[in-house]
Parts: sequence; structure tokens; C-alpha cells
Amino acid sequence: MKKKITIAIVDDHELFTDGLEVVLSQIEDFEIVSKASNGREFLEQIELLHPDIVLMDISMPEMDGIETTQRVLAKFPDLKIITLSSYGDDVYYYKMIKAGAHGFVQKKSGKKELETAIRTVFAGNNYFPHELMRKIIFKIGNQPEGGITNIKVELSKREKEVLVLICQGFSNKEIAEKLFISPNTVDNHRSNLLSKTSTRNAAHLVLFAIKEKLIEI
Repeated sequence: MKKKITIAIVDDHELFTDGLEVVLSQIEDFEIVSKASNGREFLEQIELLHPDIVLMDISMPEMDGIETTQRVLAKFPDLKIITLSSYGDDVYYYKMIKAGAHGFVQKKSGKKELETAIRTVFAGNNYFPHELMRKIIFKIGNQPEGGITNIKVELSKREKEVLVLICQGFSNKEIAEKLFISPNTVDNHRSNLLSKTSTRNAAHLVLFAIKEKLIEI
């Protein structure tokens, strides 16, 4: 029997979460295991439940999605979180990625995109719509110099080459082909880049590289 992908929903809009539950329950291998109306409630639930995927709202009472993501990943670092994005949330996008979110889905998105996002993140990848990433990159890349922390990061020539290609959206396999090295070597470089920049995932790495002027847009 195929393993079900277990999902937790954290959002304070009851009508939305009820509708989301109905939609996702129609997908055979998806199972909703919990619903919470705020981060504090979810943190109480997570001790008993261990969902594969968390669909996390950003703006919630008592504890918002940013703080909730930080707290839950500090305790359960392998948990995969997809941000549920509403109009006006874009000012918080970088904070959610920095907190450790693995993907974003706009609340106005259809069933197919949501399913794709969940399966992509469940498989160990990130899911960030190109339009949304362009918006975040534009904001970060055009911020005043005072917004840069000037963190000193020493990268080898090969690490810089890999970083540029990651920022251009190429997969490990594609990077390996372009640089004539093995996918395992690319994976090692990617791990080193995450470690040196103290970033959580590829999306955070890309935004950090742009924010700290490690690459040119």
C-alpha cells in the first residue's frame, strides 16, 4: 500500500482551512492529520503528530508563521513547511525563507499547483513560483547599501561557479554537466555553500547570495 503524505494546516481562517481540507482529501495519497488556528496551537499539536508537510499561514494571532516556523524547525529540523501566501504578505517572504520555509503557494492557487508544491517539497526539493522569486530577488537586490550585513564568506572558485548556477535555477545534474563534474561533487559543493553561509536551503542560499552581493543579479 502506498504511503500517504500526511499534512498539517496552520491558518486562522476557518472557512479557508475547511475548504483546503476538502480539496486535499480528494487526493488519494494525501491525509490531513491536524488543523490549527495559530502557531501556538500547532506547537502543542506537533508533539503528538509528525506530519510530512505543514501548510503555514504567515499572518496569525498569538504566534505568526515566521516565529512558528523558527520554533518548530529548531525542534524538528526535518519538517517540511510550505508557506500559504496572501496578498500583502510579500514583505515577509524573505523572513519566511530565512526561517526555513521550503516553498510558497499563493492562497488563490488551484488544486493542481498546490498538489505539485506538496509533492515537490515532500520529495526533498523547494517550490517557489518564478514570479514570486523574481519579486523577492528584485526587492533584495535593490535595497540600500545599509541593508547589507557585509558578512565575510570565503568561497573557492568552484564554489562560486556552483553558486552562480544554483542562483540561475539549474539542478545538480545540470550543474554537473555544465562543469564536467559528478552530481555527488555538486552536492558536496552545495552542502559546503549552505554551511559557509548558514543558510537552510537553496532558496535561502540564493537570496543570501544576492543580499550579500556574492553574485550579481
